[in-house]
Amino acid sequence: MYIIIVGAGQIGTPLIDLATSTGHEVVVIEQNTARADEIADSYDALVVNADATTMSTLEDANIDRADALITTTDVDATNVMVCLLAKRVGVPSVVSVVHDPDHMDLFEEIGINIMENPQRLIAEHLFRSVVRPSIVDYMKIGEQAEVFEITIDEDAPIVGKTIQEAASERLLKPDMLIVAVDRSETDEPITPKGDLRLEPGDLVTVYSGSGATPEVTDVFGHYENPE
Repeated sequence: MYIIIVGAGQIGTPLIDLATSTGHEVVVIEQNTARADEIADSYDALVVNADATTMSTLEDANIDRADALITTTDVDATNVMVCLLAKRVGVPSVVSVVHDPDHMDLFEEIGINIMENPQRLIAEHLFRSVVRPSIVDYMKIGEQAEVFEITIDEDAPIVGKTIQEAASERLLKPDMLIVAVDRSETDEPITPKGDLRLEPGDLVTVYSGSGATPEVTDVFGHYENPE
């Protein structure tokens, strides 16, 4: 893919590292000269040291070739302006960081894929790591639902049961679904079916419509008190 990344700050720099290390053709637009020079010296990417809110800068970045544009600056007004210009020239995928929740509707109205305030997301992950340490990773879906990873403890009520048995016995609530199982002796994740018997140490990926509440995680043997 040909990807234009606007901004080489705390969000943009790891993104540049990820995109270049996975073989994508990357162009970085960064207005700060020192930062632009540092990125040019550190990564296999074309760096344009200019203001991304002008069409001439985007043309220098060959925006007509872009498969995607991601803007990561810490100013929402800058991000929305760059995205509007990208949409105008028909970039297929336009994504932006949004810092102020009050601005999210504006980005959505003009058809921009958004990532909510990253600082808030980091804070939520850190807080979750403290109050629910059994959860390896998680992602919110909507207001309440979550997808999360959790390891099955050897004393868990669900150990030794098939997924179908766990559902029949209401250990798995109607709004819960096990979507993947990682088992140490297998190289690839197991696609869970009703007759799969769950074992201690299985790392399971779970969808829960009510979120990763204590009632939900107790089933996997993690009796934690979030209070």
